[in-house]
Amino acid sequence: MTGPLMERRVGEVVQSTSTSFVAQCYQLEGAPALGGLVRTDSPDIYGVVGSVTTEPLDSARPVLARGEDAGSEEEVIRDNPQLARLLTSRFEVFIAGYVEDGVTHQYLPPRPPLVHSFVYACDQEETARFTSQLDLLRLLLNSGASHSDEIVGACIRQAAPSHDQPADFLAHACRALAVELSADVARLNSILRRVAP
Repeated sequence: MTGPLMERRVGEVVQSTSTSFVAQCYQLEGAPALGGLVRTDSPDIYGVVGSVTTEPLDSARPVLARGEDAGSEEEVIRDNPQLARLLTSRFEVFIAGYVEDGVTHQYLPPRPPLVHSFVYACDQEETARFTSQLDLLRLLLNSGASHSDEIVGACIRQAAPSHDQPADFLAHACRALAVELSADVARLNSILRRVAP
C-alpha cells in the first residue's frame, strides 16, 4: 500500500455520457493502462479504462511513417519533435460508480462527469478502497463494450496488487464473477483465464 493519496492528473474529460466518458491526455504517452481505475473530481466519479487511442489532433492530417532511414523508434521521435504537437492520446472510461456524501456507490451516478473535469489515475490506496466492493463488475460486464471481458480481466489484474492480500482479492473477484456469469460458463471461464496468476 502507498502512503498518503498522491493525485496524478492524467487528462481532462472531453466527452461524457451517463455510462462512459472520454478524456484527452495531457501527455502523449500519459494514458492510464487498460483496466486502470481513474476518478473525476466534479463530482467524484470512478471508472475503468476501456480503451486508449493515439491519433492526429487534426483528422485532415493523417499520421505518416517517418522512420524509413531511422535506426530506432527513439530516433524517429528525436528527429521529428513536432510529432508531440500533432498527435493526441485519448482514453475511454466506463463508469463504475461514484462517491456522494462520503458513501461509495457502485452503480451509475445521477449525472455524468462535466466536460473539462480533471481525470486522475487512482493510486494503490484509492484503488484498494474502491475495489473492496465488486458490484462494479456487473457494470463492466454489461457496459456494451465489444471487448468488455478484456476490460473486466484487466480491471481485476490491475486492482489485485493494490490489496494487502492479492490472492484473496483474486479469489473474491473470481467468486463474484461466478455469480454474475452463472448462466454463461464459457464466458466465465474465458475471463478467469485472463486473471489467473
